[in-house]
Amino acid sequence: MPESLRRAVLSGLALLGLLIPSAGRVLAAQPPQQLVILDTDIGDDIDDAFAVALIERSPELKLLGVTTAFGDTRLRARLARRYLDATGFASVPVATGVPTPPKTSFTQADYARAGNDRNLSPLTGPDFLLDQIRRHPGQITLLAIGPETNLAAAIEKEPATFRKLKRIVIMGGSVERGYDGHTHADPEWNILCDIPAAQKVFASGVPIALMPLDSTILKFPSDQLQTLFSRKSPLIDQLHELETEWSKNSPYAGPALTPTLFDPMTVAYAVHPGICPTTPLHLVVGDKGFTRRTPGTPNVDACLSSDPSAFFRFYLSRVNP
Repeated sequence: MPESLRRAVLSGLALLGLLIPSAGRVLAAQPPQQLVILDTDIGDDIDDAFAVALIERSPELKLLGVTTAFGDTRLRARLARRYLDATGFASVPVATGVPTPPKTSFTQADYARAGNDRNLSPLTGPDFLLDQIRRHPGQITLLAIGPETNLAAAIEKEPATFRKLKRIVIMGGSVERGYDGHTHADPEWNILCDIPAAQKVFASGVPIALMPLDSTILKFPSDQLQTLFSRKSPLIDQLHELETEWSKNSPYAGPALTPTLFDPMTVAYAVHPGICPTTPLHLVVGDKGFTRRTPGTPNVDACLSSDPSAFFRFYLSRVNP
């Protein structure tokens, strides 16, 4: 190429860069959405509903579907279906998971019964998980915020397919701290409700990020909660209705009752891992529901501490309309 022509080409490229200086940066700032599925026992405690709200307000995530876990999974599916429909996510499938004998009060049952089950997925929860993994091998993050019954059923049916998950982010377990300020581990609810299922998941070979009690006892400051509910949007309206029903029907009902956002940390971590730095550990689920550290190759990355103020700043920055 003649030198004069080369200089003309370079000059033209430089001019193009001046005309559209941010084009490269815009493309670099738009990473592909993470594909996620939520497995949830929504309807008893209220933190599941807050987790769904964070998913909906996180553009980094593409919600492929919701599977319901534990107890009356059909009624939970009706709740999830109504909530998603009312908040602009009617196209997201909801699949009914494996039913089990209920152990807790379904505090948001009235909201759920006002929904319907006409638009639920024809697939069961485990079959829906496996179907989506086949469609998107190596790409799906499974957000597991309830007992892991559906996950174990999927492992039993097609273990090789299940291992094609990209990762699982689990709210569950207790490593160094437990409930009520305990400075020792406790059997955590999601693990305790289906111990054999948790054992299968922890041994599945799928990468696991674990959000245990150590980092997820996040009490919603009452003033910030009231500020949130003073705003108006379809999402806030539905969330407020569910929270009001929960606070009325919870076995712990009382004037001091405020939500504890255990489950939303799974979503926050998926979006912003720096909010809950993890430590590689080898954890074994014991027969009494404890998640014990043992020697061995790490099978989880566990977040053992978090900054509640930073979490709520992040949460409210997303969910506030």
